[in-house]
This record gives sequence, C-alpha cells and structure tokens, in this order.
Amino acid sequence: MAGRSCGCSCGPGHLNEDNARFLLLAALIVLYLLGGAAVFSALELGHERQAKQRWEERLANFSRRHNLSRDELRGFLRHYEEATEAGIRVDNARPRWDFTGAFYFVGTVVSTIGFGMTTPATVGGKVFLIFYGLIGCASTILFFNLFLERLITVIAYIMKSCHQRQLQRRGTLPPASLKNPGKLEVDSLAGWKPSVYYVMLILCMASLLISCCASAMYTSIEGWSYFDSLYFCFVAFSTIGFGDLVSSQNAQYDSQGLYRFANFVFILMGVCCIYSLFNVISILIKQSVNWILRKIDGGCCQQCQRNLLWSRSNVVMPGNVQTRCNISIETDGVMESDTDGRRLSGEMISMKDFLAANKVSMAILQKQLSETANGCPHQSSMVSRDNEFSGGVGAFAIMNNRLAETSGDR
Repeated sequence: MAGRSCGCSCGPGHLNEDNARFLLLAALIVLYLLGGAAVFSALELGHERQAKQRWEERLANFSRRHNLSRDELRGFLRHYEEATEAGIRVDNARPRWDFTGAFYFVGTVVSTIGFGMTTPATVGGKVFLIFYGLIGCASTILFFNLFLERLITVIAYIMKSCHQRQLQRRGTLPPASLKNPGKLEVDSLAGWKPSVYYVMLILCMASLLISCCASAMYTSIEGWSYFDSLYFCFVAFSTIGFGDLVSSQNAQYDSQGLYRFANFVFILMGVCCIYSLFNVISILIKQSVNWILRKIDGGCCQQCQRNLLWSRSNVVMPGNVQTRCNISIETDGVMESDTDGRRLSGEMISMKDFLAANKVSMAILQKQLSETANGCPHQSSMVSRDNEFSGGVGAFAIMNNRLAETSGDR
C-alpha cells in the first residue's frame, strides 16, 4: 500500500508519496526537537540558575573586598572575554595560530566538527575560511561516502563468506556449486546482501571500541574523567563539536608528538565510523517512516473504496470511473494527451504538469547517477514505487546497493 497513490483528499494518500514521506519525517524531527528541548531544559535549567547565583555572589564579594565598582569589574571581565576569544588563557596553553595549531583548526573545519575554541579574527581570515570550507567540507563528505562504500563492501564480503560456510556445513548448497567452488560465489549467493541490522551491530561495536580506547588515552593524558572522555568522543566523532572539552590544547604533553598523532588517528577513525553508523541508523528511521505511512495509507484507501462503492450505487448514468489507486510511476496520473495537446497548441505548460510529466525520466536519471557512482551496471528496469527512498546519490545509494532491508520494507 505504501507504493500507491490514493485519489481521496482525506490524508497523506492524496499527496505524492515522496512528499508525504518528507512531511512526515519533518514533523517527527520537529517533535523530536521539542521533546529534546523539554528534557534538556528540565535537566540543565536548575544548574544554570544555581551557577548564575553563585557567580553574582562571588562578584559582589570581590567588588566589596577590593573596593571596585560593579561597572569597572564588568568592564575588566569583558576585556578578558575578548582575550579568551583570541586564544589567551590564564593557564599555559598552546599557541592557537602556529602551524600545528592552524592545522588542528583546518582539520576541525573540513571535518565539520568546529569546536569553536579557535576562530579567525581578521577579515582576510574570515573571507578565506568561507571559500576554504566550501571546498574542504565538500571534499571531506565525498571522502566519508567513499569510506562508507568500502567499509560496507568489506563487511558484506566477510559476512557473505561466513554465510557460505554456514550453508556448506548445513549441506544446503546445490550439488553443482559444490563441484565448482568458483561458481559458488557467483551463482548460489547471487543477489545476497547482509542484513542492515548486523551491519549496524558491527559498526556500533567498532565505534564503541574506538571510543573506549580513545577515552582511556584522554583520561590519562588530559586529566579528564572517563565519562567526560566518552562524552568528548561522541561530541567530536559525531561532528557536533561543542568545544567545552577539546583535546591537545595544552602547551606541553608527555610524548607530545605521539599523543597528537594518536589523537588525529582516533578522531579520523571515530568520525568515519560514526558517520557510517548514522547512515545505517537512517535506514531504520526510513523503515519506520514507511511503516507509519503504510498504516495511514491503508486506512485511507479502505475509506476511498467504500466511498467509491457508495458513489457508484447512486449514479444516474454509468460511466468510466478513473481512480488513482493503481497508478504507478510510469504514469503517475499524468494524462499524456492533455499535456501533449497543450504542447502542440503552443500553450504554456504549468510547473506542476511539467514535473509530473518528467517524473519518470528524473527517476531513471537518479538511478543512473546512483549506479554510475557505485560502479554498478545500468539496468533498464523501471524504478519501483514500492522502494521508498530508492536510488539516491551518496550514502543512501550506497546503502541501497550494499545492504538488505533497503530495497523494500519486508
């Protein structure tokens, strides 16, 4: 039912499935944001008020003890805030804009982590950052997608080999495949894909292992608690990058060169694994959205069928009743004679008719781009409407081509 379009006006079935899916996902994200805001406000607001009260008391005591006015003291603190933004700290900290500090900064830019502890202060630096980040972020996203493709390919190969061994032990392989092991991989498991749930479990374990190892290093070198180190790993690896905790910022460390190299490797591996994990989780979110739409669309189509039967029983003259319940992507409800007639008469076609008439070619082009990007041979079969979020370019295309449970909702 999810791949059909209903002709009624009583729900999302009236809309194009992709638009309905997009609107439902947007609504769920808004609800998710509202729920998250409520939870964080309940957890953090009391602590913020207590901290503000303690600061006001300390400020008043310091002002009385040193006979300073509040305005003078606040003016001095504003100067300190400006120095902090420029990278000046009370404790001995590493220079922000020497070559190693600048390299750390550009790494946070192109990876979209953006801790915020270092920012350009000059006009030239801000202008250069715009163009530098435009190319750097796009290149890094491309690198993450290529890493994701190779990682999924390796995981799929390993899981396929394990699956073959299980079939051999069970004796469920065809006799011809047992005689010709080379043909085994090509024929007997053609089209087999690993389950997205197993891939998600593997990525979760890999991300957790990297985070635990990195947290042990940060706890011993940075002096953070182990929980704070885990928190930093998630914030950094997910490219959220709050900047409240930032690694490798002291002027001196024991084995400083080795530590900075290990810090770079951990962040690189962690960002790649978390990026891959996020894309796998998005497949599960996609399945949930499709399941909700199927439930809504199923109830809508049943109501449409009842209305259609009722209307047929009350008509005076029998006629041809055209419904949209079985219209596929090949037609999508577009009357070719109508649009062709307007083209021949020279009448301007509306944007709605233009998009509807070209929907098939756009779907084919999207699939061709996906297969070309992933090195898959082009197949002339039409894109199925039952394949929600099918095709696509980038991470979704990689998932659809490499994993099971992504070419349909089973």
